[in-house]
Amino acid sequence: MAYTGAVRVGGPADVHELTDLVISKVAVGPMDNNAYLLRCRSTGEQLLIDAAEEPDTLLQLIGPDGLSGVVTTHRHGDHWQALSTVVAETGARTYAGRFDAEGIPVHTDVPVSDGDTVPVGRVQLTARQLVGHTPGSIALVYDDPHGHPHVFTGDCLFPGGVGNTRGDPAAFAELLHDVTAKLFDRLPDETWVYPGHGADTTLGAERPHLGEWRERGW
Repeated sequence: MAYTGAVRVGGPADVHELTDLVISKVAVGPMDNNAYLLRCRSTGEQLLIDAAEEPDTLLQLIGPDGLSGVVTTHRHGDHWQALSTVVAETGARTYAGRFDAEGIPVHTDVPVSDGDTVPVGRVQLTARQLVGHTPGSIALVYDDPHGHPHVFTGDCLFPGGVGNTRGDPAAFAELLHDVTAKLFDRLPDETWVYPGHGADTTLGAERPHLGEWRERGW
């Protein structure tokens, strides 16, 4: 079956098969977080994005081939509840945005800045710092040489808007600016968006609404 990104807590992973990379998306509770397992086809190396919850579910998804790294997209607790267990079981290296690492109670082996790359075997992801939801949130961009880009946005971009900025106009303006400048202005409409909760989208589906988001202020 074709990948849709529609998953539910307690349900199976949905798998997006790309030429060089396999992306498995699973939902974990209690806050309906998405976790993404990326596997390099040529080396078998695996990377997890957001060890959010349910370590047993995540370890089953990872399977016997191990895990080279875990990226935490931002410091909010619902995105790292399973991190310590997953790292203890796999020995994976930890990555997080440089300005959010201090808020994650598991040591960050590799603090990530804007433009840094995170490897998955022979595949490279590029980090983009997006300020506003938290000081050091990062998105990860995979610019697929065989197709369109793919971006893992944490809680910074969803279908229908940017992430929660808690009613702070300055934080909202900063987040909308960064999402616009670093994602919408650099990537094509076909770019597939994998958020930290809920359904996937594309930049093309969201681009016409940027003005509406700016007007409403959230």
